[in-house]
Amino acid sequence: MTRPARPDSNHRLWLAYAGLCLLSWMLYAMAGAELQRGLWQVWEAAYQATLSLSPPMLLGPLVWPWVRGLDRLGDRGGSAAQLLLHGLGALGFAAAWQLLEFALSWLLFGPMHAQASFQQTVLWRGIWGVFVYTALASGFTAVLNARRARRSALAAAQAESALARAELAAISGKLNPHFLFNTLNSLIALTRKDAKAAEAALLRFSGMLRYVLDTKRGADTRVSLAEELEFLRDYLALETLRLGERLTVRWEVEPETLDDEIPPLSLQPLVENSIQHGVAPRAQGGSVRIAARRDVLNDGLALTVQDDGPGCEPARLNTPTEAGQRRGIGLSALQRRFALDYEGRARLKIHTAPGAGFRVDLWIPQT
Repeated sequence: MTRPARPDSNHRLWLAYAGLCLLSWMLYAMAGAELQRGLWQVWEAAYQATLSLSPPMLLGPLVWPWVRGLDRLGDRGGSAAQLLLHGLGALGFAAAWQLLEFALSWLLFGPMHAQASFQQTVLWRGIWGVFVYTALASGFTAVLNARRARRSALAAAQAESALARAELAAISGKLNPHFLFNTLNSLIALTRKDAKAAEAALLRFSGMLRYVLDTKRGADTRVSLAEELEFLRDYLALETLRLGERLTVRWEVEPETLDDEIPPLSLQPLVENSIQHGVAPRAQGGSVRIAARRDVLNDGLALTVQDDGPGCEPARLNTPTEAGQRRGIGLSALQRRFALDYEGRARLKIHTAPGAGFRVDLWIPQT
């Protein structure tokens, strides 16, 4: 297997450098060529471009380690020294260009031609040397800054991800004690009314407790909808022992959704809120509807928990007192958990009105 390129690999940098060198060579040759005067002029323009540009092209890669060293110096607070050394680097680059071009002319045409060319071009080569060094140093500095920004963004994303996982674990951990506290209260109330029924309820509760503890493996644990519904049936059986015929449950679950995956304890807090606020306070009781269907538009899982209780004003759900009374810890924790766990893709919507009951719709992505 081939290893993936490292984030700070220089492979792309030197490919881009080679491409820019080739482009500069072609532009220089085209500027000096006179196509209407024949092929010989084209070859001469290519020769002049090679002779003039090869020295700075060969010296360019030496600027890279120099700029990296000065960049580290700037990180330690030496901005003034960094500027001074860049100036010296520009002069050194121009001088190296002159020497390299002088050496090439000496080798190709002899010392007389090299000296004459040097005297004619020394000033302009010096100016161009400073200009080319500035362009190279600016480009390499931009690469270093881009890499630094990418590393910072990656570190920030990793820190944000770790924070989200920690918060998600805390929220998931909050749901379990909340469920256990309320269920134990129901069992205590049941023991005062019917000890035999309480014993049967404790047996169911032991199975429910096993499910809750199993789902503590991690904040990102998934269970099938079938497992969650089986757990929910045990919970509703326990509540039926307490409420009797006052509690009616309607199931509307499409069979093809049973294998879909959801976070554990996604439905139980919603059903608990419906029973606590929509069924238990009324002498005549009430009903709870639990529905699951496949969303044909986006292939997600659509869940609904609805009661026929008194409901409330939707605007009052935004107030702290009403939110605490009606939504409870479970619903608030679910909203935050979905926001973190699915990165904003999952949805939780509340529909209610005075006398119209309370309905919560969930949409959980399956991809």
